[in-house]
Amino acid sequence: MTSPYDIPESDPADADHGPAPLRSEYKFSHVTTGRYLPTPGKAPGWPFADIGQWMIDANESAADWLAELRDWRREHLVRIGYDDAHYRRPELQWAQRNFVHAQMMVEDRHFFDVGTGEYTVDRYLDDLERRFGGLDSVLIWYIYPNIGIDDRNQFDLAHDLPGGLAGLKRAVDAFHRRGVKVFLPAKPWDHGTRDPGCTHWDGLAAIVKAVGADGINGDTFNGVPRAFFDACDRLGHPVVVQPESTISAEEQLIWNVQSWGKKAPDGPVPPVSKWKWLEPRHMVNYENRWGRDRTHDLQYCFLNGIGYNAWENIWGIWNQFTPRNAEALRRIATIYRQFPSLVVSMDWAPYQQSAQRNVFISRFPGDGRVLWTMANRNEYDVDGEQFAIEHVDGTRYWDVWHGRALSPRVVDGQALLELPLEARGFGAVLALAPGAVEPGLEDYLAVVAAQAAQPLNAHSAAWRALPQAMVEVAPTAPRATAPEGMVTVPAGEFLFKVDGIEIEGFNWAGVDVQYPWEPAPRRHHHRRMQVPAFHIDRHPVTNAQFQRFVRDSGYAPRDAANFLRHWVDGAPRPGWEHRPVTWVSLEDARAYAAWAGKRLPREWEWQYAAQGNDGRLYPWGNDWSKACVPRVNRGRRLLPPDEVGQHPQGASPFGVEDLVGHVWQWTDEFVDEHTRAAILRGGSSYQPQTSHWYFPQAYRLDQHGKYLLMAPCKDRSGTVGFRCVVDAEPAHG
Repeated sequence: MTSPYDIPESDPADADHGPAPLRSEYKFSHVTTGRYLPTPGKAPGWPFADIGQWMIDANESAADWLAELRDWRREHLVRIGYDDAHYRRPELQWAQRNFVHAQMMVEDRHFFDVGTGEYTVDRYLDDLERRFGGLDSVLIWYIYPNIGIDDRNQFDLAHDLPGGLAGLKRAVDAFHRRGVKVFLPAKPWDHGTRDPGCTHWDGLAAIVKAVGADGINGDTFNGVPRAFFDACDRLGHPVVVQPESTISAEEQLIWNVQSWGKKAPDGPVPPVSKWKWLEPRHMVNYENRWGRDRTHDLQYCFLNGIGYNAWENIWGIWNQFTPRNAEALRRIATIYRQFPSLVVSMDWAPYQQSAQRNVFISRFPGDGRVLWTMANRNEYDVDGEQFAIEHVDGTRYWDVWHGRALSPRVVDGQALLELPLEARGFGAVLALAPGAVEPGLEDYLAVVAAQAAQPLNAHSAAWRALPQAMVEVAPTAPRATAPEGMVTVPAGEFLFKVDGIEIEGFNWAGVDVQYPWEPAPRRHHHRRMQVPAFHIDRHPVTNAQFQRFVRDSGYAPRDAANFLRHWVDGAPRPGWEHRPVTWVSLEDARAYAAWAGKRLPREWEWQYAAQGNDGRLYPWGNDWSKACVPRVNRGRRLLPPDEVGQHPQGASPFGVEDLVGHVWQWTDEFVDEHTRAAILRGGSSYQPQTSHWYFPQAYRLDQHGKYLLMAPCKDRSGTVGFRCVVDAEPAHG
């Protein structure tokens, strides 16, 4: 019930006459729906719109901007029927301290050691602590970009991790022992693979509870639907939900107590996060996966009191923080972790009056303490007086970026705060009211003083692509003639021209792979080479051939999960004997090849055998022909591959068959410090529908697929097989 109307008793001299009139009116619209709010400061018109950005003075109208934005916030919260109950739930409040987050690929070699078959969480976290101060949460990413190579859905891929869900739980427990919360991903677009038999939210909630995860990341979601949140609550396992993209239905702010942020405009005035302004306890983790200089990102975060997604392994493409960016993140996170309640202050205010042009300041007050965060947008150092505040006798001040006490001059009741700011750098000031105490302050000041002993700009800002190495392949004993079932490919000059078809990564250095003759990984490859003669299997290795290998050699992989998953009772299904063997890892294929006195083909050997010397797009010519390949399967379940030799019209100039559109075929492996990947050739007959995010096909002979490797149990696939080669004796004469 509303309060009754009454006539207040008041002294006219003390009556509330409302705010002073505004000098600059903004009138924020109730339909303001963008990620970022309009900034203060008047932009010049033509012809100075670009060259005159130096004219913009945010100080001039910042107070009016704040007054109107507070009015807008009150109205907007009513418009969305806002209820802050979930921000007050103790089990969800860790999100308000989730300052440094990272999306982590399970294929990262720092996270899993394929040699021992063990998760190495401590190794992964130790590296991040050393470089930028560590994490508060991690998103364990095990689905894209490999999903869609076969019919396993997003939930199957969780079960297929090393050790299954029990193994994943051990990894989650290891993160928890280090104080790191764990998110798992949801994929709303996964409707072309196997039907999971339940709703997406119920399927993921069951996995989240089984492994003890703390949150759900909504990949491509503009706000994670309430159904995921409620499904976990029903299981007695409440979680934080975190959408990848900007919340579009603003009511979702109520239960999306955290989100990612993206694409903050890098203009003369840094923007304000709409969601952080509407609900200051809403923690945003800003994400700029392809950024190479993250200075603007980090300044934007620091001024808004929001966190960062320290994402470096992007689908196997390594985009490492520069040393300068890493050190800046370390120092920001150190401040956040010392003053976590101030960072989510309900009374925070951006655009405080700055004494210096292009220096921006935000204020975070609470409990006898105030924290100011600062960003110097100038390309030069700014020293001296930075801002002034009303002084109360007994107030103490610290420069908490450099770790030292401040003794400001007090002029006309104003404390004048002076401290240095590096070019494109940061600063922070703490004020404690008389009698207020900050626990651990002395120890904290010692830590940041040690950090600041080396200027931020002394750390390198140079970015470099991570080098890769191609795994060497031992030659076989040479054979003068082609063994049974093989075809001789004569020596010759070959133009090896091939492109990686990864969905993301642009044309940047670091994408795809690095051949031995290249200085860095790249998407497009072009090399004229002399290829020695070799013999190659006419067809992919069949189930019957692989059965003989297993029987005669006694081969049993240490990691046997999913090994020959399509067999029954240790043998191929009836009628499958002459179909290509699948569900074999790269290691399994190499073991077969060694037993047979063969090896896997180098990628250029495979392409030369398929293409010949005329650069054709397909083994049979330049025009696609569905008569030359097995029928395409666009269903949600895999079908048995065709028997080998059923499509002779698709043979290459050398008579090699079943090269394209049948089963993918293992070739070379590439390794860098963080990722292993194999090059797959030929594509398969399986084409899952409904999404462009599934693993792309590479039927053309000038294209290849890059398949991220983690462990044999996860790498094995129902669409990946192989064929072998044998080195030929060199011609004499």
